[in-house]
Amino acid sequence: MANRPDQRPDPEELLRRVQAEERRARRGRLKVFLGYAPRVGKSLRMFDEGRRRKLRGEDVVVGALQGNVIPDVQEIVSRLEVVPCVRERHADRAYEVIDLATLFRRHPGVCLIDELAYDNPPGSRNPQRWQDVQELLDRGIAVLTAVNVQHIREQQDRVEQITGKRAAQSAPEEFLREADEIEVVDAPPEALLDRTGQGKMPNAHQLAELRELALLLAADVVDRQLHEYLAAHGVAVRWGTQERILVCLTPRSNAAQMLRSGQRNALRFHGALLAAYVEQARLPPQDRERLESHLALARELGAEVHSLQGTDFVATILDFARKQRVTQLFLGHTNREQRIWLARTPIDRLIDAADEFDVRLFPHQPG
Repeated sequence: MANRPDQRPDPEELLRRVQAEERRARRGRLKVFLGYAPRVGKSLRMFDEGRRRKLRGEDVVVGALQGNVIPDVQEIVSRLEVVPCVRERHADRAYEVIDLATLFRRHPGVCLIDELAYDNPPGSRNPQRWQDVQELLDRGIAVLTAVNVQHIREQQDRVEQITGKRAAQSAPEEFLREADEIEVVDAPPEALLDRTGQGKMPNAHQLAELRELALLLAADVVDRQLHEYLAAHGVAVRWGTQERILVCLTPRSNAAQMLRSGQRNALRFHGALLAAYVEQARLPPQDRERLESHLALARELGAEVHSLQGTDFVATILDFARKQRVTQLFLGHTNREQRIWLARTPIDRLIDAADEFDVRLFPHQPG
């Protein structure tokens, strides 16, 4: 909705909007490849896009390349023009600093910058690499860059809670909000573990949480950009509930992880959180106590809690989910092999029948 005639816009606000639009029109376009863990493939995706852009006739150069690159990246970079970083030493530490002066003179159409969250040595033109990227953008040079979620400053507390580790270098989330495009380099956590082995990598649970964090961060950035765009153009929007997340609880379900994940999704996507359980006859006292604990947590987190009656778990859940217009369904499952050859589990049946919404599985808690 545009401003009404009797609501004169603030002149300073109008000036700010005009200046911001003029600045964006002069700036180069920024695309960020966001990964959720090391070795997920963000740099490969970035350099491959640079290669494809060169094939389309764009003027592409590499402005920064991380030290130890995989053979696939090396092969791509060998086909591109590289402006080498300037090597410096300070306090017995080696640094590689983007050669801004050469890039300014060369003025390519597109510059590829790896390792966005990199600290420059003391006394440099800019303390951090993301500030170098801002200068390239201000000169009208488009930039493709790559960064992992553990290097986003505002996300580091949450990453540390998940992994117990904190990255030493960082870039601000504000920088991401300036991106014209964000691409989450997504790969199933299981595939990442298969390629790298456990080693120093987070475990499968941690990788799943980091993946979710990266997806939510990207969605939040896009959401903020949309709000800013609408505000700049005088458009007022009232958001309705878009996501309706249903967490299915059982005594053995990993309720804390499921509910907290559902709550984060609901908050980020302006949605609703529901929790439901199917009543079971003659439930052992220990299981009843555990279920009541799950329900108490659900209420604490603001979920709508529903008790369902039915003899067929799958049919009962599906019927409720459809009536409630659910968009995401969170379920627990066991990692132990319990099926007879060609037999189908209730989870298999539910996934096959859940055409209207996404299903996400969480391993049961031990015990």
